[in-house]
Amino acid sequence: MKLLKNERISLRALEPEDLEILYKWENDTSLWETGTTTAPYSKFTLYEYLKNYSSDIYRDKQLRLMIVQNADNVPVGTLDLFEFDPLHSRAGVGILIDKNYRRNNIATESLALLADYAFNFLHIHQLYANIPEKNDISFKLFTNCGYSLCGQINEWLKTEKGFQSIYIMQLINKAH
Repeated sequence: MKLLKNERISLRALEPEDLEILYKWENDTSLWETGTTTAPYSKFTLYEYLKNYSSDIYRDKQLRLMIVQNADNVPVGTLDLFEFDPLHSRAGVGILIDKNYRRNNIATESLALLADYAFNFLHIHQLYANIPEKNDISFKLFTNCGYSLCGQINEWLKTEKGFQSIYIMQLINKAH
């Protein structure tokens, strides 16, 4: 079984040299509305995060992976497993693709690699994603990756224009 890699991309652990690109992505204010970030991250804070990050999903209840192109080893995005619950065998999924690399199937390939890893190596029963109702691109991405709409939480995200609902999508490991 070849985990975390296909012909075009690989998913790998965070490295110290990821500091600059993480600094860029974490401080992109256009992304804050759909997350929980409310203030910029300093390089020192991100440096400390990288220095202390264990990549142990069982200890930290989360796992962040870098998406890199195999041809040039350039990071093009990140994938997160978060709110990992070993008792109920589930984890949330978050994905970010750099603006310069969107619309070329990197997100689709990354989610497929992540699902394979989560289901066949970590033996997670289900993955879920919270998609803002106005994020049609993410909704289509997760739908195309086999996730099913299973619910909606109304007025979940506070935005500049008021509150926005989210869709909850699941991908169940049918092999379990």
